[in-house]
Amino acid sequence: MKLHLFPKLAWEGIRKNKRLYIPYIITCTGMIMMHYIVFSLAVSPVLLALRGGETITVMMELGAWILGIFAVLFLFYTNSFLMRRRRKEFGLYNILGMGKLSISRILLWESLYTALFSALVGSGLGIALSKLFELLIVNLMSGDVSYTFSVSLSAVGSTLRLYGVIFLLLLLNDLRQITVSNPVALLNSENAGEKAPKANWFWGCLSVIMLLGAYYLAVSIQEPLAALNWFFIAVAVVIAATYLLFISGSVMLCRILQKCKQYYYKANHFVSVSSMAFRMKRNGAGLASICILLTMVLVMLTGSMCLYLGTEDSLRSRYPMDIQVTVWLDTEEISDDQADAMRQLLQSQTPADASQIMDYRYAGVTGLTRGDRIVTDPDQVGEFSSVMSLEGLAQVYFIPLADFNRMTGAEESLSPGEALLYSPKLVFPGSALQIGSGQPLAIRKELDTFFDTGMSAMDMVSTVYLVIPDLGSSLDAALGSKDSMENGIVYARWCYGFNTELPPEEQIALSQRISESLAVNEISRICYSNVECLEDNRVDFYSSNGGVLALGILLSIVFLSAAVLIIYYKQISEGYEDQARFSIMQRVGMTKKEIRRSINSQMLTVFFLPLITAGVHLGFAFPFIQKLLLFFNLWNEKLLIAIALGCFLIFALLYVAVYRVTSNAFFSIVSGARED
Repeated sequence: MKLHLFPKLAWEGIRKNKRLYIPYIITCTGMIMMHYIVFSLAVSPVLLALRGGETITVMMELGAWILGIFAVLFLFYTNSFLMRRRRKEFGLYNILGMGKLSISRILLWESLYTALFSALVGSGLGIALSKLFELLIVNLMSGDVSYTFSVSLSAVGSTLRLYGVIFLLLLLNDLRQITVSNPVALLNSENAGEKAPKANWFWGCLSVIMLLGAYYLAVSIQEPLAALNWFFIAVAVVIAATYLLFISGSVMLCRILQKCKQYYYKANHFVSVSSMAFRMKRNGAGLASICILLTMVLVMLTGSMCLYLGTEDSLRSRYPMDIQVTVWLDTEEISDDQADAMRQLLQSQTPADASQIMDYRYAGVTGLTRGDRIVTDPDQVGEFSSVMSLEGLAQVYFIPLADFNRMTGAEESLSPGEALLYSPKLVFPGSALQIGSGQPLAIRKELDTFFDTGMSAMDMVSTVYLVIPDLGSSLDAALGSKDSMENGIVYARWCYGFNTELPPEEQIALSQRISESLAVNEISRICYSNVECLEDNRVDFYSSNGGVLALGILLSIVFLSAAVLIIYYKQISEGYEDQARFSIMQRVGMTKKEIRRSINSQMLTVFFLPLITAGVHLGFAFPFIQKLLLFFNLWNEKLLIAIALGCFLIFALLYVAVYRVTSNAFFSIVSGARED
């Protein structure tokens, strides 16, 4: 054989199977493009020069690993569709006298064509679009940058090395399939019948039980840390249960429809249901893959968009005042004189237009809730904190009555041994609460609201506020003498802050001046202090949240494209499988209008199940997402609901559009309207 024959046969094979090859090549090109973009963002000098840019680059490095793993799995999945369609062609070559070595050469040239085209076009598009994503991230971070075109050679090298290995693995897998197959099996691969699967009620019921268990876990967990610990376990269970449900449940659905005579014995239902019943094992796996990908996209976009759009809420939750100072006090020396001295120093630095002055002291201790008691023993608390479930772990803050009244404008009064309680998450039985070995505190009133301290935003566990008469004798009695303090489990702080109308730059400068004045003050020798400025931390919040959103958008584009391609290949492959069946039906009098009705019946029966199931998964994942967002100080439940519904509606419309396109492709194949 002439050497140029193999490249020509390879090119003809791609051209004649362009309906399968073009989407595959587009997928390879898109994956290479996205990988270059992620790699280039991970080493972008523009992002690294911005404050908070290091966070973005770390996220992009993580995204590169995720994309790499997904690329291997997904390209092997899509390549299997090509090989399944080409086996008959290769079997014919083999029977006509072409050896397997020659067929391997054809496959080698096809792989080279695909790899070279994908690498060149994908890298070119990645270079062209990487700057667009870079500017998008800069805008998300509220940064400022001028446009300068550049090519990251390291990103090009990393991308080409990765996909060079992937294409080599794909080629070796294709060669393996050709080598171990015999010519007759290859020639009859498309005509090989598939045994009608049996409805397996055991696996079907098991999948339902697994899903219900994961759903119950999602709605029953109350603590954010516990939600984080169980999140990936719940995800794994949902993925396994979804595959079992679609594989076994789809078979059961076909069997139920076949038993329903009024539905089954109709022209537009008979052919579709009977053909589906013979391939539901593979069909169910494809539907489950679509469902999982859609769920991943919905969860990622919902969480990342809510996180970014709620950045201001998160910022204000963490920093209730524009500028706030926290002073570490010695629990042995809590006194009004100490607070007054520091207060005078800070008031001298407070601008005249300052508003909403924050001024209060508190003492804190970590404990375990046990009914009407909070255990503060360090050994028990440390042992409990090391296990996965953190439910019951609480941060207790003691606020002196005078400071509480000053901050809220209330006129509450307390007798020794009494306290006001505010606990938004925990409910305590009885009318008294004991802290450690101290005397039980009689709860005079449970408060509905509390002034914004910013401390709850920093705590990953439940927060309990107790207003007591003072932080002297009352605190000693509540904790059980001074022994608790000497062991270091109790800490005391004094907080002072204010809002100001100054521009952001002047607020940052003011916070720096306050920090410098505290550093040289005599009182700083006995008290450590920390000055925080909301505007100074704004960039950090937007950089981290913007990075999460950018990574979520990039991954969502990849996963959504994968779902669309699986749908397309599913319809095309099933169209070729059903072509002979529908051809026979046309010969016995079935019109193209009836074929269209049968196709619509088949698709509507199962096609929208992944979307509906993904919506159910998203609904039950909502409590998980809500609790995970609490780690970022985001409490806006209405925003999360609105974004979740908006994302689902948008993807539902997109799903309908994909349905229309793929159903037309399916119809053109089975009806003989257009054949390649």
